[in-house]
Amino acid sequence: MSKYSLSIRPFGVHAILIEWPNKVEEEILDDILQFNFYLKSNCLNVAKWEIVPAYNSLTLILKEKPINFNKLKNKLLEWYSVAIKVTSEPKYLWRLPVCYSLEYGIDLEEVSDKLQMSVSDLIHLHTSHQYTVYGIGFLPGFMYLGGLPKRLEVARKATPRLKVNKGAVGLAGKQTGIYPQESPGGWNIIGNCPVSMFNAQKQDPCFVRVGDKVQFYEIAQSEYDLRTIESEVGIYKHEKILLDA
Repeated sequence: MSKYSLSIRPFGVHAILIEWPNKVEEEILDDILQFNFYLKSNCLNVAKWEIVPAYNSLTLILKEKPINFNKLKNKLLEWYSVAIKVTSEPKYLWRLPVCYSLEYGIDLEEVSDKLQMSVSDLIHLHTSHQYTVYGIGFLPGFMYLGGLPKRLEVARKATPRLKVNKGAVGLAGKQTGIYPQESPGGWNIIGNCPVSMFNAQKQDPCFVRVGDKVQFYEIAQSEYDLRTIESEVGIYKHEKILLDA
């Protein structure tokens, strides 16, 4: 397990924030996920603790009572210093369908003009890359996907929309992502994914985890309609590939 200089500080009375170097790197994310797995496997009672990994941090939340910060900080530093390299939880590549028609990709032509490429080239570039899930938040099931090709980097919209449709696939800065439900938003919308990203009725509401990868593939309207129905009735079969440890 790689070793970094950690910053540990209170995050309210019930939480503690552990921070790694302020960089977006897969090596740092892997170190966070390994330590996360080590804590859950050897140190913390997961029934009492909620542990949230993201980008360059790990947030520990004690649900029942305030945290004794100094005591826990010393333990965390000790655990991190002696933690052996463990096999973290399995990671998967999820292949997700997207319809890039202009009906759904309401910013597609504008973005292609800004990036000085054709719509077809933009779609090809967007679907040719695998994106790392660096965080899940903002909305339940909203994935912050890193690894966007530099040629697809585009600024957020100057004026956010009051309504972005569920499933909208967007670009903003160095990231891409899917809106898991209707909400306001300022990302540039280039398509729509018919697969529900969050289901509160399931034991595991969000099937994707931080550290997984996502790759999009283009579908026509007819397949979009079919996948929408499958997702709504709960029979859609996710396409996933186990990644090498």
